[in-house]
Amino acid sequence: MQQSNIIIERIRNKIQGFEQLLVGFSGGIDSTVLLHALYQIKNSTNPLLQIRAIHVHHGLNQKANVWEQHCAQLCSQWDIPFICRHVIVDPSQKGIEAAARDARYQAYREELGNNELLVTAQHLDDQAETFMLALKRGSGPAGLSSMPELSPFMALNGATWLLRPLLSTPRAELETYMQENQLTWVEDDSNQDDRYDRNFLRLHIMPALVERWPHFSNAVARSAALCAEQESLLDELLKETLDEIVDYRGGLFIDDLRNYSSAKRNALIRRWIGLHQLPMPPFNQLERIWQEVALARADAEPICRLGEYEVRRYQEALWIIKRINSLSNQKFVWQYPEPFQLPESLGILYVMDGQGQIRPPQLDEAVTVRFGLKGTLNIVGRHRSRSSKKIWQELGVAPWMRERVPLIYYNEQLITAVGCFITPEGLVDETSFGMAIDWQQVSEFKALV
Repeated sequence: MQQSNIIIERIRNKIQGFEQLLVGFSGGIDSTVLLHALYQIKNSTNPLLQIRAIHVHHGLNQKANVWEQHCAQLCSQWDIPFICRHVIVDPSQKGIEAAARDARYQAYREELGNNELLVTAQHLDDQAETFMLALKRGSGPAGLSSMPELSPFMALNGATWLLRPLLSTPRAELETYMQENQLTWVEDDSNQDDRYDRNFLRLHIMPALVERWPHFSNAVARSAALCAEQESLLDELLKETLDEIVDYRGGLFIDDLRNYSSAKRNALIRRWIGLHQLPMPPFNQLERIWQEVALARADAEPICRLGEYEVRRYQEALWIIKRINSLSNQKFVWQYPEPFQLPESLGILYVMDGQGQIRPPQLDEAVTVRFGLKGTLNIVGRHRSRSSKKIWQELGVAPWMRERVPLIYYNEQLITAVGCFITPEGLVDETSFGMAIDWQQVSEFKALV
């Protein structure tokens, strides 16, 4: 039986139950085999299968435009809809490898449609390399579990799944598939640069290990599977406890964590982080979360960064918050009463006529949206003026939300902090109809407003 047929049948079994696929397509050997096999499945046995290919243009290689053209031509030849997303890679925080991966998966999140499955082409050798990299970082069982074949994936349109159907397939078998089908592919010359950790493993370490022990990659994959099985068991055993100590808004209660051993506490914190679909932090970062954030003095506002997110403390609980760029001192014109798209993916504002206590603007009043309340002011429901910090504290608004709550101004007069308060100047009089402003927030910003 040809290697092609074995791989096609393997993929066919993995995608059963899914009808809409978004395939990550770099143009390399791995993703070319994956996309071609899916093309064969659609044409031979499953004509209702809907396949789209997404190519992410990182802009890091002078051949990137050529790779894009190659991928577009193959998709045209196979009658597969092709999407190319150009991204900006910022290596300042994580390094270029991790930054490129983050940019790529963010493009996937933005492109995925409703009920669409994300399919990527990682294979057995990739799995072994991922295990070794986790070992180098000193990861525990969660990190050593490496990549699951099927895992939850959060897209902008809602929750879906990420499938890696080639995870048990060695790269050598993929190369045989390419030869049998006379397929062409692109070769990323940066793969020969051993300054990158994964390339160093691939070029220098893994070949020596496989030469000594030919089934090394399979053995590593089994170890990763055993670690994943142990983590799955812990998930099951700790689920009830975790449910009891997580606030309905997503916070993790610190006082409850004090009652457990450090091992159980770390396991619970890991699973709480996993609820947000973030990578598992190494041991030293878990210690920082506990020692520097959870146990910080009461009047402190400690922060521990997790990539694009932060762990913070508020009201005796830990919270995971996405970092955003500062919006202070910026003014955004609102073409009232049209819906307004807030910056930094904070959501959308809508006007709801006749449903609230905010007065509509006069014809000569320009409506703007600003952020970062400052100074002393009066608000409806309070008998005297207060500082902005005191107002936020009295209203129970978390410190990180205080620069994210939209402030509506008419000309230079503050009218309302959406969802929080109205100023006397923004209150409708008893003889007129007021309005409300509905703030439809991205889910990760909804807590503690």
